[in-house]
Amino acid sequence: MTTQAGRPPLHVRPTTRSGSPAAPRGDKLKRRFFSRPSVALVLFVPVTVGLFTLLVVMPMVDAVSFSFYNWNGFGPMTKFVGLDNYEDVVTHRHFSKAVRNSFLVVAVSLLVQLPLALWAALALVENNWGVNVLRTLFFLPYMLAEVAAGLMWRFVYDGNYGLVPAIGDTLGVTFPFVLGDKFWVMPAIMLVIVWKYFGFHMMIYIAALQSIPREIIEAARLDGVSRWQITRHIRIPMIRSAILITVFFAIIGAMQLFDLIIPLSGGGPSHSSHTIVSFLYQFGITRMKLGFGGAVSVILFVVCVAITIGYRRYLMSREWN
Repeated sequence: MTTQAGRPPLHVRPTTRSGSPAAPRGDKLKRRFFSRPSVALVLFVPVTVGLFTLLVVMPMVDAVSFSFYNWNGFGPMTKFVGLDNYEDVVTHRHFSKAVRNSFLVVAVSLLVQLPLALWAALALVENNWGVNVLRTLFFLPYMLAEVAAGLMWRFVYDGNYGLVPAIGDTLGVTFPFVLGDKFWVMPAIMLVIVWKYFGFHMMIYIAALQSIPREIIEAARLDGVSRWQITRHIRIPMIRSAILITVFFAIIGAMQLFDLIIPLSGGGPSHSSHTIVSFLYQFGITRMKLGFGGAVSVILFVVCVAITIGYRRYLMSREWN
């Protein structure tokens, strides 16, 4: 069909030699432009690199520069002290306690929190209404903000009006002021840490367990393999990647623990419950000794990078290669 001038009408779309409708010229240009990998690099990489530089690299460079000066945060940095801040950190009487507490959190996370999360995941791997409710209840503490969780548990542990002394009065037992006792404060904090984070690891394990093909489990059951043997020799080996990831998360998270410590115990009593980050906050930032705090942050950064590189090289690489 043509018009009087011999041209196709406006509503008729041009066709190619094969007879299929030809794509508009604008669509062809868009396809050529966006189909090239270099276009994505040009559009998105500069923004990502810029944000990473602004929010990560520049603060790290500032922290390193602070660590070589005696600076209180006001005015220019003029008093260069070299490595004196690092020496002050290492020889500080409370730093060794903070390091021990941080590694204690790592140990509890690996030996208590992760096994508990794995046990809960194995028990709640099947999908039904009751199981979904329990999963939600166990995961809710992780969704709660760390500061809110710390304040809530501080009230629970309160020796005068908290839930712990109320339970003690009911049972006829006198509980100590756990957050004011050097012996009990760290066990009390460990309980909160396990309660707060084990649901996160549980959900990772559940997702990994549900990815195991059911045919493997059914074949093992038909062969007479017991439930414990299925768990020990099939399920746990097949979620080894998830276990390695959660171990890494637990270690790095424990080394950076801060948000729970400050509202819960404030590092007390007598600075006995500090972690490395709360030690940095207490003796570096609040006391306006940013050079000292910068030295602590550099030490923590080096430790975390060393852990990450070693973990990636000697454990995770064997799993993925």
